[in-house]
Amino acid sequence: MEKRKAPASESGRYKGLGNMEKDEELRQERQALRLLCSNLIRATTRMELCNLLDSSLFQDTLHRVAFEEIRTAGTIPAKRLREELPGRITNRGFPDFELLEFLGKDLASESEVEELFMSVLRLIQERHESDGSDLEN
Repeated sequence: MEKRKAPASESGRYKGLGNMEKDEELRQERQALRLLCSNLIRATTRMELCNLLDSSLFQDTLHRVAFEEIRTAGTIPAKRLREELPGRITNRGFPDFELLEFLGKDLASESEVEELFMSVLRLIQERHESDGSDLEN
């Protein structure tokens, strides 16, 4: 019998979590990625946020790969990032990746930015808690 590798959502931080908690964690990860791909933040802000995060915080494999590719892309304009991201993710082993399906058909709106920032801040806080360091207010 072939041994199946558990998807990221069945291991790590998700182990023992209920479906609602898993769904919320995945939503937070996706919201963070939406912000990082948004044209509503500067490319330098995107990189600063990426430097505060760690790829291990993204428990879903596709989310982790997307984050790593966003971080690797550097301070390119958001439009160019969104153009290049599908090819980058496809090259990492996700041949059926569709950016619009992944991020949602609509780009983040100004009214959503606060919620998206909160998703990133929760992930940053989680990183610092796992490092044993405190965040300054």
